[in-house]
Amino acid sequence: MGALDLFIASSIPVLKVLLITALGSYLALDHVNILGEDARKHINNLVFYVFNPALVASNLANTITYESMLKLWFMPFNVLITFLVGSILGWIVVQFTRPPSHFRGLIVGCCAAGNLGNMPLIIIPAVCKEKGSPFGSPDTCQTYGLAYVSLSMAVGAIYLWSYVYNIVRASSTAISRESRTIDEPFGKSVADGSISGTGSCSEPLLSSKEFLTPADQLALPCTISEVRTQVKGSYSMKQQVKLFFAKINLKSMFAPSTIGALAGFIIGLVPLIRKSMIGDSAPLRVIQDSASLIGDGAIPTVTLVVGGNLLRGLRGSGIQKSIVFGIVVARYVALPLVGIVIVKGAVRFGFVCSDDLLYQFILLLQFAMPPAMNIGTITQLFGAGESECSVIMLWTYALASVSITLWSTFFLWLVS
Repeated sequence: MGALDLFIASSIPVLKVLLITALGSYLALDHVNILGEDARKHINNLVFYVFNPALVASNLANTITYESMLKLWFMPFNVLITFLVGSILGWIVVQFTRPPSHFRGLIVGCCAAGNLGNMPLIIIPAVCKEKGSPFGSPDTCQTYGLAYVSLSMAVGAIYLWSYVYNIVRASSTAISRESRTIDEPFGKSVADGSISGTGSCSEPLLSSKEFLTPADQLALPCTISEVRTQVKGSYSMKQQVKLFFAKINLKSMFAPSTIGALAGFIIGLVPLIRKSMIGDSAPLRVIQDSASLIGDGAIPTVTLVVGGNLLRGLRGSGIQKSIVFGIVVARYVALPLVGIVIVKGAVRFGFVCSDDLLYQFILLLQFAMPPAMNIGTITQLFGAGESECSVIMLWTYALASVSITLWSTFFLWLVS
């Protein structure tokens, strides 16, 4: 397969993304106003609660079996490694660029989560059909390739909505707390907790409802050290554990797509349910077909919303050029180099079959993808950096065709 053919194959999905993004930007123009701010928020909720869970559940149900789990067990770990290494690289970018607090979750998310869905779904069949491909028969290559990519997309969605989602949520929550703190009058703060130079206080520094017993409250005024000593002695381990779990928001940890992934695993792995829903002769196949039909709308809808947000970002996002540069270096230089070490090491130690060249190629390709489009959905949900995210997507996807072409060519040579 020549370099020109590979460049065309890798450019097609990028061009599709850019065209749909341009359409979303046009629909968001003031004189068109089809995809205005309110419309984008409503559509984003539809993607979050309906389209994405259907997409993940239908793909997992189709591809997950006991046999595929035994053969492809390393792929979930490989995707997890891309997220963990990407998070470390994102943290490094944050340390060097020193962005505002509400950008930090976005930067880490863009470095951690790659586009493991629509781009590989287009690249792999194109590579399989080309003459001189090292992956054997085009039909066999495409069948196995799409199965590998479907699993990759489903696993990536699980990590995206259970990990990156909570990173961005935590970042936006921290900003909300800071805003509330800044908005409080200075005089009120002094009145609520005046502290003398010797460390005595007239009001508890910690919430009496959450931390102090009635005896502690009657003992005021007191020193800060005395409060700490009394709090430590007043709580048993059982009470501390209850307090910890009371503060965990399980609803926010399990996004709808994560629940969809769990449903897909159950359908795929339970033989009775799988036989009744998956396959041309399954009596309940209409449920799976309907979920697939709904899920097919996720990717183009997300891309349109990103395009609408991009228009706002181009008008003035305020994002530093060094942030975009850092994300590009992390995703297109550092992460693929780490991926080569990880995958070749897995082959060497027998975790990955050395004869399955297509499987190795897809594992390597997972490290070289641009940021996931659904990061735009997450930022829209929390109102934390929508326009900045769109600018990042514009630059990373504009450079994706060149980057994917170079790395794909090198990966093909590496596995051949």
